Amino acid sequence: MMAMFRSFVSATHQLRQHQQNGAAAAAAGESLESQFSCPICLEVYHKPVIIGSCAHTFCGECLQPCLQVTSPLCPLCRMPFDPKKVDKSSSVEKQLSNYKAPCRGCSKKVSLVKMRSHISSCAKVQEQMANCPKFVPVVPTSQPIPSNIPNRSTFSCPFCGARNLDQQELVKHCMENHRNDPNKVVCPVCSAMPWGDPSYKSSNFLQHLLHRHKFSYDTFVVRIRVGVWALCHLFFCQ
Repeated sequence: MMAMFRSFVSATHQLRQHQQNGAAAAAAGESLESQFSCPICLEVYHKPVIIGSCAHTFCGECLQPCLQVTSPLCPLCRMPFDPKKVDKSSSVEKQLSNYKAPCRGCSKKVSLVKMRSHISSCAKVQEQMANCPKFVPVVPTSQPIPSNIPNRSTFSCPFCGARNLDQQELVKHCMENHRNDPNKVVCPVCSAMPWGDPSYKSSNFLQHLLHRHKFSYDTFVVRIRVGVWALCHLFFCQ
């Protein structure tokens, strides 16, 4: 009887140890992936570059808009930097090729340099995102939807009045047509938001536009949904 009890305790201990090791490995993989994620797009680095003065690393494409202004600021620490001292980060590229992390969907170990393409084609990830619970009000409301909701999807250029531009089109339009315009203007994106001040004029609108509105608010909503999906998967699907 005692021998059976000891055998049961031993098996239970081994099972618990196996579960803890699995959880630790998953956490290590997630930590590794987050360690090599761009602070702008929040994805694993793609063609990483490093700013010489502050040593912060970004995807080359993510940092590109910051290099198109006269006095660029680091998107992370807001310190001025010399665009000529932004270099390819060979050390990070090497680490991306050497390190592997489990896919958040199928758990297959993938090298970090291939993680983006793998996730975009992973059927398990797509399935889990499709099954992510939709948000519903805790208490149903009978209040009518206001008819005077402001348009926060398209905007007009504050310099020339060009209309029906989404945020990325507004950035492109202003960079191509108003790069050297010295006028102080009101940001149409900020002023359309509930917290915006329609009377505040930005002294450097292009800099503001590139640093504050490179991504649309829809992008952030999508990322929040992906984050919620990850939490749901962590707590309910394990």
